Amino acid sequence: MRGHLPDENPGFTGRRTELKRVTAALAEHRLVTVTGVGGVGKTRLALRAAHRVRRRHPDGAWWADLGQLDGERLLTALVADSVDLTDHTPGTDTGALRRRLAGTRLLLVLDCCDHLADACGRLVAELLDAAPGLTVLATSRRPLGVPGEHTVLLDPLPPTGPDALALLRTATGEDLPAGPAGEICVRLEGIPLALELAAAQIRLQGTEAVRDQLGSRLTAPPDARFDLLAHPERVWPARHQTLRAAIGWSHELADPLERLLWARLSVFRGPFDLAGATAVCAGGPLTPATLPAALDGLVRASVVRPADPAGRHRLLDTIREYGAGWLDRLGETGTVADRHAAHFRALAAHGDTAWHGTPQLHWHHAVDTHHTDLRTALDHLLRTDPDAALDLVGSVAFAWSCRGRLREARAGLEQALLLSEARGRVRARALWALGVTLVLQGDLGPAQDVSERCAREARHAEHPPDRPPTAPEPYRPGALTLDAAALAGLLALSTGRPHAALVVVGHVLASARGGPTDSAAALRCHLVRVFALTGLGRLAEARADAHALRTRCDALDEHWTRTALEYQLALTGLLEGDPAAAAGHARAMLAGTRALGAGLGVALGLDVLATALAAAGDGERAADVSGTGEAYWRATGQPRRGLPGLRALHAHHTASVRAALGEPAYEEIFLRALTDLPQAGLDRALGTG
Repeated sequence: MRGHLPDENPGFTGRRTELKRVTAALAEHRLVTVTGVGGVGKTRLALRAAHRVRRRHPDGAWWADLGQLDGERLLTALVADSVDLTDHTPGTDTGALRRRLAGTRLLLVLDCCDHLADACGRLVAELLDAAPGLTVLATSRRPLGVPGEHTVLLDPLPPTGPDALALLRTATGEDLPAGPAGEICVRLEGIPLALELAAAQIRLQGTEAVRDQLGSRLTAPPDARFDLLAHPERVWPARHQTLRAAIGWSHELADPLERLLWARLSVFRGPFDLAGATAVCAGGPLTPATLPAALDGLVRASVVRPADPAGRHRLLDTIREYGAGWLDRLGETGTVADRHAAHFRALAAHGDTAWHGTPQLHWHHAVDTHHTDLRTALDHLLRTDPDAALDLVGSVAFAWSCRGRLREARAGLEQALLLSEARGRVRARALWALGVTLVLQGDLGPAQDVSERCAREARHAEHPPDRPPTAPEPYRPGALTLDAAALAGLLALSTGRPHAALVVVGHVLASARGGPTDSAAALRCHLVRVFALTGLGRLAEARADAHALRTRCDALDEHWTRTALEYQLALTGLLEGDPAAAAGHARAMLAGTRALGAGLGVALGLDVLATALAAAGDGERAADVSGTGEAYWRATGQPRRGLPGLRALHAHHTASVRAALGEPAYEEIFLRALTDLPQAGLDRALGTG
């Protein structure tokens, strides 16, 4: 099936009537919002409903978790990412997303809209207007306020009914006695999250003890319930104070170190592991030695979600909001935000070494996994320490651009460059990353200006004006100058000037120390040189250099440059009339770009492979791969592009196989691939489907 939905929770209990209401509403209305108090089970119901109805939507069902956002600035980017739009356009925030959805018939699920209800309403109204086939299912504590919105109010489970008791028994993993367990369900008003919190205590204390404690807890005055939250009127409607009291009760039962950790963990917007929690939350009585036990205690109490296979934990939004209220009361909000920013700045800085070698792929995926927390850290530093913000975004922006987050990379870089007065290496690296981003967006005029600024800043950093005139050694370009030259060469290639590209990188490589793989910057310069030779028609020289450079990349276990070299070798094979070799290199490129999550690279690789198959006379497979390529191009928000030589070859060989197959047959295969799940088409192209 097309789309992406999280796996269903195997503990889903009851809600048969509500599920029918939601699925029926989705058949009749274009916007359905499930509303209800926090912890009532809106997310689980929406997920179950989405799985039920996904086959009604030819373009699939897609899930966007908005709970990780701290404000509306990244809303459009997150929704775009959730529908696999790796936006490479420099246009308006919503323009590419509107175009991506315009001709589709898909279900978009926006989970946890509570804190962004107004912004979500504006975005949904725009998307529904642009995409007549779009259906939106949202979860929120209040409606989005969009004309035509249909709301389904989700009440707690009937506290005296069988579903609440079944949920409590499932959560504890025990066949609890109906009497005391039933009383717990009644006292907690059938609210699912409250029942899960109680289940954790039942496992520790027993059913009767929990029942008795709840009896006194829920009848206590509000001040005795740890009745605290930053926005009580929004999060805790007056008619549903039970969950608030239940969370406060769990907070009261936690020991002091667990409560302190709960408050400090609220700064994380996404997943965190033990090492991250320790780096951000340790301090005072919560030491690296005592923190693991406190974290285990919060997991046992169902406050923190158990670790996934990668060792990462999460906080539910309602739990996080409660902890944030306590963090504010402790007076630590700013301090912990500083630690959080420092931790993710350190993660970003690791990329300077991790990018050039075996850790590259692991670091690249870590940047993707922690994207929201990196953005949160960047936003904090833009307010408090712009120089540190420039360092952070300069370290990760290239990885963001590779992943297709060009708009975010550009915005973060431009803001930090404007606010920071830092000079030297940090500024030169940020200018280089911005220049690459602009080239990938096709915004070549501003890219030229940034390229020139990058070269000046690199010279200033590596050959400062106050350098003694009689230095013991002649000046040699370092990594910053090499990267500035690689950027200038990339820009020259993008504007059809391969000779200029060859000259600019050749000049710095001639005077630089070391070999091609001594640094990531040197590798990038040599890569530009290979493409320039190809553009000049010096194919034998380009192929020999590419093979030599690829061998060095293999030894380094370097992925990004090796993938780009496979693209060049595939293009060289086509230009030399060897479609079989071209197809092999194209598949190697596709495997690499898929591992990197680089949508633009996948689109480029599919075009090369389709051209190679067409050149070999395999029209059916060429049409299939070309249709899949079109799907990936549409996901970038751009029309097809690539090196001019490839575009001409693609058009020539495609025309030949269209004529051989017949236009109707070619179009049928092409359209079937275009409307299929892109991942399935990529698997077929790689021979794994």
